Amino acid sequence: MLGSIRRAISILRRKRILHKLGVVISVTVIAAAFYVLFHILRDIDVEEVMEAVKRTEWHSIALSGLFVAAGYFTLTFYDLFAVRTIGITHVPYRVTAFAAFTSYSIGHNVGASVFTGGAVRYRIYSAWGMNAIDVAKVCFLAGLTFWLGNAAVLGLGIAYHPEAATSIDQLPPWFNRLIAIAIILGLIAYVIWVGTRPRRVGSGSWTVVLPGGRLTLLQIFIGIVDLGFCALAMYVLLPHQPNVGFVVVAVIFVSATLLGFASHSPGGLGVFDAAMLIGLWQMEKNDLLAAMLLFRLLYYVAPFAISIILLTLREIIVSARMRRVGYARTGSNAESDSKLPYLGEHGDSGA
Repeated sequence: MLGSIRRAISILRRKRILHKLGVVISVTVIAAAFYVLFHILRDIDVEEVMEAVKRTEWHSIALSGLFVAAGYFTLTFYDLFAVRTIGITHVPYRVTAFAAFTSYSIGHNVGASVFTGGAVRYRIYSAWGMNAIDVAKVCFLAGLTFWLGNAAVLGLGIAYHPEAATSIDQLPPWFNRLIAIAIILGLIAYVIWVGTRPRRVGSGSWTVVLPGGRLTLLQIFIGIVDLGFCALAMYVLLPHQPNVGFVVVAVIFVSATLLGFASHSPGGLGVFDAAMLIGLWQMEKNDLLAAMLLFRLLYYVAPFAISIILLTLREIIVSARMRRVGYARTGSNAESDSKLPYLGEHGDSGA
């Protein structure tokens, strides 16, 4: 059966059917989201939304910013875990943290994070002797951590409060609870599967050894903590009344995030917002829009600006060091060359 599935996927890939199907799904999701937004927001007064932003308490904004920072700090362990899992130990945490923060913040905003985030990672990791295959493995394992965390949060959250998912997918609560239980059982089965013996995916140099049972539990924990901080950042910005509860907000937030991710639109723009407005229908629209606007500024815009500044500074420093190395090699003796700092495989300090 598995062989038949692999052959079917191989045929679909050769004919680029999967790619075309993905494009169709993305366009459909985005179009549906903007249709929903048009009908929900057609009576919205922008000035009233800005007034709602101004009414937001400063300590709520500060607390949300703190949770955003904690979320991005947790994201750094996605890359650290992945780099160590593929057996690379010489790359320090500060480099994996820099690669994770910049790749995720840019990928979140630009869209198509698999490619944009991968390009940023390659630029940073290649300086430490990692090739394209190594970076692809890191992206795969980091993505696996992300999806395991999402599955755990959705499974546990929907099992506890299935009505939260019902507000988005319009399915009966009992059916959503069955789906959640299936997700949880699937996670348990996966942990047992990778825990019994080493499991490999891919072939040749592209082979990746999946983390074992205990490490997979660590992956799930990292993903849950990351998503928990992100959901808290959204939760503290929401109006106090009506108080729908953190679990409900977390389920709706993660569902909206995944829909935005599936659409490949930059920052899930339109899709995330439509899902949040539908899921939190009981909240006043102006207050909810104000909360989402502040969240976007804190979670998307601010980290994106910081990443651009950091990457620009890095490129300036690297270029300066490359020029200094070139000058030293052409105009000085071997003794002075030996005193130059190590710049990595590509003349980069990895900063």
